[in-house]
Amino acid sequence: MENADGATGMKRNVVLIGMPGAGKSTLGVVLAKIIGYDFIDADLVIQNQCDKTLQMIIDACGPEGFIEVENNILSDIDADRSIISTGGSAVYSDAAMKHLTEIGTVVYLKISYGQLVHRLSDLRERGVVMKNGIGMSLRELFDERLPLYERYAEITVDVDDLTITAAARKVADALKAQGCVQ
Repeated sequence: MENADGATGMKRNVVLIGMPGAGKSTLGVVLAKIIGYDFIDADLVIQNQCDKTLQMIIDACGPEGFIEVENNILSDIDADRSIISTGGSAVYSDAAMKHLTEIGTVVYLKISYGQLVHRLSDLRERGVVMKNGIGMSLRELFDERLPLYERYAEITVDVDDLTITAAARKVADALKAQGCVQ
């Protein structure tokens, strides 16, 4: 990436993607403290802009309608030196992911299916978008999203069996190793 003066610069944000329960929001706060960035929880931005919980938006608009709302809001995020925690469904929105890739380094918080089952209880309470409807199993959701996370990831960090702090340090180290943060 070049600045106007021709000097190369780095992307100014870090975008976290991954399955619900991978730790994007919780780890994101700790990571922001470690590297001295601000923190933006995209799910909360969506809730605040719509004045509804994620589940209320999904119930009102359906999965496709929610993805459209999410796409519009994520495509407009303007941030600098921020950790941006996306919802697990952000990868369904090509325009949003293109924008997020332009403004930040995309980090995929990789979690195994076994860890996911262990961490998640009620997906409906979390406002998780089941693209193919409520009857979709967690395994189907995992299998559907995995290739999308892998496609958009610039850095992949395996966070299985790590505490939030250890996982945040591992992400910070990966970002530093890639020259993405100081």
